[in-house]
Amino acid sequence: MHIEPGIVDGTKIVLSYATAAAACGYTAKLAAQTVREQGSASFALRATATTALVFFFFELLPHFSVGVSEVHFIFGSTLFLVFGAAPAAFGLALGLLLQGVFFVPSDLPQYSMNVTTLLVPLFAIGALADRIVARDTAYVDLMYRQALSLSTAYQAGIVAWVAFWAIYGRGLGADNLSSIATFGASYALVIFVEPLVDLGVLAMAKSLRGTFDGALVTRRLHHAA
Repeated sequence: MHIEPGIVDGTKIVLSYATAAAACGYTAKLAAQTVREQGSASFALRATATTALVFFFFELLPHFSVGVSEVHFIFGSTLFLVFGAAPAAFGLALGLLLQGVFFVPSDLPQYSMNVTTLLVPLFAIGALADRIVARDTAYVDLMYRQALSLSTAYQAGIVAWVAFWAIYGRGLGADNLSSIATFGASYALVIFVEPLVDLGVLAMAKSLRGTFDGALVTRRLHHAA
């Protein structure tokens, strides 16, 4: 999901500043709500944990350039289900920033595009979870089709934003559309793997109910809404 340098440049990149500002503003709103619900210490612990995990995902897990962007195993739906929307959003934004600062400075001009691409689909699966997961169901009790729906929606959101940035920057030429299609097709592997990871992590969390609970995870992981 890292947009390749030069795809969006010049004055066009200003739009990404606006979308990133909106995404960060909504993240701040979610963070305030999370602090009210579980306290500032819990939020800080979860945001730190997600930042470390995202940095690990970006740097150490397999990733490869395809078409207009890169394919990563981001596990956005897993982070959402275990830690909650606001800590996951902070982790995605900060992990992405740390990666750029310390390892890939060439990605920093695209940071606002990339952070928008990561955060907006996260907010979308938060809304989707409210619709497809009953309020009396803890996340550890999700069924495969629900985990698949959340993961697919997150990855589809990433592909959609990458496609938007590529078309916005380079237009509707055949080569550009072909690169976008190749990138989108490559995400089929991610969509296959991530729901299985979600269910494995949720099963482990369920087996540790009572010990793996409290401040380090979202309350919804083990409890009804």
